[in-house]
Amino acid sequence: MTLLSPHFTLGEFTRSSHDIPNTPDYTQIFSMKALCKNVLEPLREHFGPIYITSGFRSPALNKAVGGAPSSQHLKGEAADIKIPGVRNDAVWNYIKNNLPYDQLIAEKLKRDDGAAGWIHVSYAPTLRRDAISYLGKIDGKHTYVKGLAYI
Repeated sequence: MTLLSPHFTLGEFTRSSHDIPNTPDYTQIFSMKALCKNVLEPLREHFGPIYITSGFRSPALNKAVGGAPSSQHLKGEAADIKIPGVRNDAVWNYIKNNLPYDQLIAEKLKRDDGAAGWIHVSYAPTLRRDAISYLGKIDGKHTYVKGLAYI
C-alpha cells in the first residue's frame, strides 16, 4: 500500500470500476500528495473520514467517464469527494472559507438532500480560488454558476 499522506493511499486515488489502466507518473503522484497535504488531510481532521469517488484519471479513463479534456484529474491535482454523514454544502463551505484550493465545485447538490451530488476540489501550484457550482446540462450545455447553487 502506497501512502500519499497519513490517511490517503494511492489506491484510493486510482481505483475505478472500469477495466482501464490508471497508473500515475511521479509528477502526478507529487500533485496528489500536495492535494492530500493541503486540502484533504485538514478536511479529514475537521470532519472525519473522506471517500474519494474519483481521483487520478489516466487519459483513457478520463475519456471513458466523460471527463473534460483539460481535467485536473489527469494531473493528479483533483479529487471528487463525499464525507459520510456530512452535507455536501457544508463541505463546500468549509473548504471555501478555511482551506487553500484551486477549484472548488459543488456538483449537482440538492438543498433538500445533503447527500446528493459530490464536491470536486483541486490544488495546483497557482491557486485561482474558483468556487462554483455545476448544475448539469441545461439546454444541452454544461452549466456552471459562481458560488454555491443547487439543482
